[in-house]
Amino acid sequence: MDWKEVLRRRLATPNIGSNKKKSEQELKDEEMDLFTKYYSEWKGGRKNTNEFYKTIPRFYYRLPAEDEVLLQKLREESRAVFLQRKSRELLDNEELQHQTPPMIGEEAMINYENFLKVGEKAGPKCKQFFTAKVFAKLLHTDSYGRISIMQFFNYVMRKVWLHQTRIGLSLYDVAGQGYLRESDLENYILELIPTLPQLDGLEKSFYSFYVCTAVRKFFFFLDPLRTGKIKIQDILACSFLDDLLELRDEELSKESQETNWFSAPSALRVYGQYLNLDKDHNGMLSKEELSRYGTATMTNVFLDRVFQECLTYDGEMDYKTYLDFVLALENRKEPAALQYIFKLLDIENKGYLNVFSLNYFFRAIQELMKIHGQDPVSFQDVKDEIFDMVKPKDPLKISLQDLINSNQGDTVTTILIDLNGFWTYENREALVANDNENSSDLDDT
Repeated sequence: MDWKEVLRRRLATPNIGSNKKKSEQELKDEEMDLFTKYYSEWKGGRKNTNEFYKTIPRFYYRLPAEDEVLLQKLREESRAVFLQRKSRELLDNEELQHQTPPMIGEEAMINYENFLKVGEKAGPKCKQFFTAKVFAKLLHTDSYGRISIMQFFNYVMRKVWLHQTRIGLSLYDVAGQGYLRESDLENYILELIPTLPQLDGLEKSFYSFYVCTAVRKFFFFLDPLRTGKIKIQDILACSFLDDLLELRDEELSKESQETNWFSAPSALRVYGQYLNLDKDHNGMLSKEELSRYGTATMTNVFLDRVFQECLTYDGEMDYKTYLDFVLALENRKEPAALQYIFKLLDIENKGYLNVFSLNYFFRAIQELMKIHGQDPVSFQDVKDEIFDMVKPKDPLKISLQDLINSNQGDTVTTILIDLNGFWTYENREALVANDNENSSDLDDT
């Protein structure tokens, strides 16, 4: 019988043997007592017949509070022990060297049967690599169904390196949640500097600026929502850590250093530019000082937007904000850089660019053309070119995703914010022809 029906009948039954009439409050109290009793019995009955919830594993563990020092120390110590155990499970350099295949003559190959035989003889640390899944990953076009031994060795090396690096990064994960805060990554890079021969020439007084320069690239591209933390998994998946650890190579070419954001020449270049722009030497950049960046041809309208949207202090920009600005302008093909510039161009904060916003920025380009004695180009022509390049889903609106999908985002943004960039685009055919003529002249010579 339903417990609700039982409750109704019980309340309807008079209290035999008692002539005293119960008050309304007493009836309510009795009703609540009975409700609690029958509800508890009903709930207990359900629990006894269906206990599947007991098999659900615990998935939430409360982090110790700041004042719970003992719990914090226990957590840190247990994580350190866990990471040490994981590190011991990895192949070390000596063990990897023992697995190096002899390379004599043509490239050495191995079939699946022999692959399994080698796996049986390999040490316990190697067992995880001698699987059908790994073999299938490395199997490509060999007609005999073999894989390259060197490719397999490189695969193992890469896997071991990833695990070693993950453990190394996890040691700086103070919260133990699988991500690094800005201060965590700063500590990691600061302690990494002495292990990178290419940074031996850096003065210790420059370390803090170098660390800031390096960390900003990680956060600019890997933390688009500006949460102040990056997943360790994302750090491992991107190529930035490879670029940083490339500085271990003592014979790294000059060209490679110039194109590597994390190299000493690159960091000194960026910081040197900042110091050169800072004419009043107060450690910050005003709008007027920033206007001399690059070819000094960015429009005032765009610079106004930079100082409206970006973090400033009394109307001036610090080094960290400047680094975001540089990373955006030097990597305009990247989605994160386009997102940065798009936010500045979206003056109405609508999530798209329309004819009004395009005209708003291009008008400033036209004014600069007049100042430099050039005949202004019609906005209608430029507007049509931009929409033709981007081909947005909505013919009247350009979204950030439209810009990214078009692969023309760098060209469109350059046209709208920089006179020199617009002039280069407008005269691209003449510049290409001139380059071809110069090449022909060199060939003739």
